[in-house]
Amino acid sequence: MSKKITAKDPKPTAERIEQLANRVLVGDIILPEFQRPFVWKRKQILELLDSIYRNYPIGSALLWESRQELASKRSIADLEVGERSQNYPVNYLLDGQQRLSTICGCLHWEPGDPKSIWNVIFDLRNEKFSHIDHIDELPAHQIPIRRLSDPAEYFRKISVIDDSDLRSVADLLFNRFKDYQLPLVTLGDMSINDVAPVFERINSTGTRLTIYDLMRAATWSPEFDLGKTIESIKTSLEEKKFHSFENKTFLRCLGAASGSDFSSGSIDSLRHLEPDTLHTCAEQIKSAAQLAVDFLSTEVGAPRAEALPYANQFAVLIEFFRALPNPDASQRAELKRWFWLTTLSGYFSGWDSGQMATDAKAIRDFAAGSSTSIDVTASVPTASLWAAKPFRANSAISKMIALMFTTKNPLDIVTGQRIDIDKSLAWSNDKEFHHFFPQAYLSKNGVKASRSNVPGNIILLTSKSNIAISASAPSDYLNKIIESDGREALVERLESNLVPEAALDAALNDDYDSFLSTRATYLHAIAENLSGVNSKGLIEVSPEEIDDSDVDPTE
Repeated sequence: MSKKITAKDPKPTAERIEQLANRVLVGDIILPEFQRPFVWKRKQILELLDSIYRNYPIGSALLWESRQELASKRSIADLEVGERSQNYPVNYLLDGQQRLSTICGCLHWEPGDPKSIWNVIFDLRNEKFSHIDHIDELPAHQIPIRRLSDPAEYFRKISVIDDSDLRSVADLLFNRFKDYQLPLVTLGDMSINDVAPVFERINSTGTRLTIYDLMRAATWSPEFDLGKTIESIKTSLEEKKFHSFENKTFLRCLGAASGSDFSSGSIDSLRHLEPDTLHTCAEQIKSAAQLAVDFLSTEVGAPRAEALPYANQFAVLIEFFRALPNPDASQRAELKRWFWLTTLSGYFSGWDSGQMATDAKAIRDFAAGSSTSIDVTASVPTASLWAAKPFRANSAISKMIALMFTTKNPLDIVTGQRIDIDKSLAWSNDKEFHHFFPQAYLSKNGVKASRSNVPGNIILLTSKSNIAISASAPSDYLNKIIESDGREALVERLESNLVPEAALDAALNDDYDSFLSTRATYLHAIAENLSGVNSKGLIEVSPEEIDDSDVDPTE
């Protein structure tokens, strides 16, 4: 017995790419708002054009024919698209955006910015596509791809070519782009809930959809757009420079705010929530995020998102302030201790789904007053951590020492001027962070970079002062400062950089081992005090057992 055909059954056809491009531009085929932006690189654009020219298959496109009114993009490939009459069904493009954007962009580009990714030519001599960065008159054998959309203009331009071989190539180019057909599958009219799983499983372009892409599709409705909602939250944090977190961080917050936890399973469950519920959760997150930012800037000294050791610390803080917008002084002190402890222990580098559920409960119990502390199962490293871990931008320990600097309002040790801590903690470049024992000096004395580029050898210093120090022995440049400004001034500047006077004495003797050991012990005492380690009796482990990288775990 044959299967009954329903509106949901896919309808395979084939259509010329020229006609598909026209359908896109007149608004018959449109991009739903939940589609990602155009992400292809120039090389991918050229490879697609070359495949069409050589008559290679380029995959298929997937359309969803529907009368449902969905928010859609008003342009494609920098080209405005037309309005479609509401009396007709709309063909939403679910798969093939990058390919159709490329075809529309290259065939219908209107010269403007000469460096546009759509400014592509075909060289008849070597039969290759390439980008150019000008709109000047070209030799006859170099044909702008945009000419293919206007046959009369195209053949007028190639009419001056006398070489019969080049004319044959020009004819082949035109016919390939005129006749090339793209397989097209059209889904019948069905609900967004039925279409979303189809959209989620698409990965024909080689650009993997992120969990954010999937959930934007799965939760989309005329009443709720996840993308616009998260952008609204980010915009509310932009003034205080906490807007640069990845979208997944806020997805975790939505999962927790819906009553679950921070895991991918909780994020996936968002698809089952009503738009009103999602809106309510999002508004709560927006308010809580602003309170979390105030806490981080005032209590921790973090001036911007990039300063946080772990992005997921922000997600947990948002859930806390969502549950308790106005904590008392003791609760804020405990929250602060929790922040430093999870940083020192590398807790969030291995944050799995079990911990996410436990932490969601712990933070809510604490907010509700059921517990006086936020317990985390963590081990802390020994003091040798500060002499063992590499200093790098994605290291929680490196960011921890940077945040510890903020508590001291650091001074440039050469000039005594105040360091711009906000600029330093942006981590867009690390020019403000410098080695107290210059790496070049240490290298000359046989010390490897793995031992010299460690947090225990880092201070804040202006670039000008760093140039002045260059590869000098510490005894040389430190004695010059003492001669100029006095030892007391130098000690004050060093203490603002978390360098104790005992470490200074070792440096004046150019004794790197003693300096590093002394400073590592000093830094660790500060870190343990901030983390409340002594009061918790936590187990110490070797630094090698601590993973302090800020990488969002895959569950």
